[in-house]
Amino acid sequence: MAVVAAGALLTAMGCAGGEAAPKDSAAATAAPSGSVEASGATPNGGTADPTARPPAAPPAAPLRVVFLGTSLTAGLGLDPDSAYPALIQRKADAAGVPITVVNAGVSGETSAGALRRIDWVLREPLDVLVLETGANDGLRALRVDSTRENLAAIVARTRRTHPGARVVIVQMEAPPNLGPDYTGRFRAMFPEVARSAGATLTPFLLDRVAGVARLNQGDGIHPNEAGARIVAETVWGALRPVLDSARATRAAGG
Repeated sequence: MAVVAAGALLTAMGCAGGEAAPKDSAAATAAPSGSVEASGATPNGGTADPTARPPAAPPAAPLRVVFLGTSLTAGLGLDPDSAYPALIQRKADAAGVPITVVNAGVSGETSAGALRRIDWVLREPLDVLVLETGANDGLRALRVDSTRENLAAIVARTRRTHPGARVVIVQMEAPPNLGPDYTGRFRAMFPEVARSAGATLTPFLLDRVAGVARLNQGDGIHPNEAGARIVAETVWGALRPVLDSARATRAAGG
């Protein structure tokens, strides 16, 4: 890129009043009719191969996938390379799906906190938003209606700033000790928001991990490395079709 930029700068300087090329320069003389340039003949006297393939198109730019979430996304207690967003990056690389993962997880954050910082996140390019929030709302038994409003507002702001962006909402669950009424309403909130917003819903983030001691850290809440691998599989299953659709739309010029 530096060589191209320098060449462009020199060209611009010449056009803007720098020393002009000599008028009798051979490079400045128009090629006469019948010359190599005009006839399409090759320098050795032959003709161009009509079956030659055109140069391959440059590879498509990777999709930018932002994971907005809590400590479960941030990878609390894990090496950053072992958090599930980093594992998603490796799965995409192995599958030949060009993406750039951005981990925007913050430990202890509620859905209200995610809403407060979404505008900052949206300052950068974004093709897919994976929204993992609400877990701390459930732990604190916050009002389900408030969490629902926050989720919907995050999606709406994302669509307003990045109209073509895909949104993936991660299903979360409330602790069972809060009672069946609360946990039922909390569980139903995520598919309701996804349906109304036209977003994709993943299965429960900690499916096959929650409550399994060997897959969690000592706190019994946050996955260990083995658990994070299962979480990545769960999210990847829902995310991969979204990535394929986004790439197809981009290829079609949408």
